[in-house]
Amino acid sequence: MLRDGRAAAAAGTGTLRLPPRIHVGYGVRSQIPPLLAEHGSRVFAVVDPFLAGSPHFVELVAAVRAQGADVEVHTDVLPELPVGSLTASGAAARAFAPDVVLAYGGGSSLDAAKLIALLVSHGGALADYYGENNVPGPVLPIVAVPTTAGTGSEVTPVAVISDPDQEMKIGISSPHLVPVAAVVDPELTLGAPPAVTAYAGIDALVHALESFTAAELPIGWGGRLPVFTGQNLFADQLALEAVRRIAPSLARAVADGSDREARAEVAYGSLLAGMSFGPTGTHLSHALQYPIGAITKTPHGLGTGLMIPYVLQACVPVIPERLARIGEALGGVEADPWVAAQDAVDRVAALCRAIGIPLSLAEIGVEHDQLERIADLALRARRLVDISPLGSDRQTLLTILEAAHAGDRTLIAATGRSGR
Repeated sequence: MLRDGRAAAAAGTGTLRLPPRIHVGYGVRSQIPPLLAEHGSRVFAVVDPFLAGSPHFVELVAAVRAQGADVEVHTDVLPELPVGSLTASGAAARAFAPDVVLAYGGGSSLDAAKLIALLVSHGGALADYYGENNVPGPVLPIVAVPTTAGTGSEVTPVAVISDPDQEMKIGISSPHLVPVAAVVDPELTLGAPPAVTAYAGIDALVHALESFTAAELPIGWGGRLPVFTGQNLFADQLALEAVRRIAPSLARAVADGSDREARAEVAYGSLLAGMSFGPTGTHLSHALQYPIGAITKTPHGLGTGLMIPYVLQACVPVIPERLARIGEALGGVEADPWVAAQDAVDRVAALCRAIGIPLSLAEIGVEHDQLERIADLALRARRLVDISPLGSDRQTLLTILEAAHAGDRTLIAATGRSGR
């Protein structure tokens, strides 16, 4: 059985890999021009196409140019980042020969900027870098500016792309992909529509939940560390604080996008969640979403948000103490850890429903006969599955998928059997 979370923390170890500079709060976007200037005068700006003409971005580019920089604005960012589009973007960036990359927009733009910086620095094909620790050295410096509160990509060592040959999304993970600066200004999220706010925000909460429920992994400190090291001292505290910030405010931000306090809380919580899962990794909600998203063409956050209640339900008999601590962060007051663990899952499920996350896989077009293929594809995402406290049993994944397809968490039996 896994040890109690507090005992594990007392005996555990910690790892953080973060940008040297992180700014968060209203108005911090004014720091972007001087941060870029620290790294050179040729700026390759990767931005979502619908944001390129927005007042905040136009003002930013003007300010950067006013300090003498040459700025190339690149808007060829496609949703879910098809690998072929990034190859072309890398070629465009190499032709410009930038000193620094500005990543501005949602998760796709931030991940695209990381991979463009990688291609400029090291060349080759993106497939050469799939998986963990395959980036040979530093990439161009990246200043990351998220305009949605969700992915945490501004502080993480991972970028995710779509590769049709793989039938699912693929991650490229390396400490060399961590940006040199993250600038999180909630002002930039005020224009995000309700669905974007909901899907991004629930994904941020999933990052925190899966980071805190990550397994304790054996780490060989004498050699090169894996990118994701499982449960650790730093990440625990960051994850719980992310839950405390996001959960009470997300529904408010979805209902009223102009609620500045709610926007600030979710933006800060998303940043904390990214800081937390960057070293620990995420697990089964993400592993399962990769093939689900590829099959249904649905947004990433919709998929992780749909799956998280079922994944956590399966975790109840395995890590009740840790789920109980999540329940406390969510506002629960149950004293019995098993009751508190179930209450935590129920609270997460209720929040998902409140912001419009579908209840079942059937609702988003997944056929029952596709579940086995989804499980098999998810098991290929070893960097995620290995972090799960449930282990890598195929039947466990199928049980979770069956329940998610039916929209019925009671189909996941509380057996009390440890998954690892």
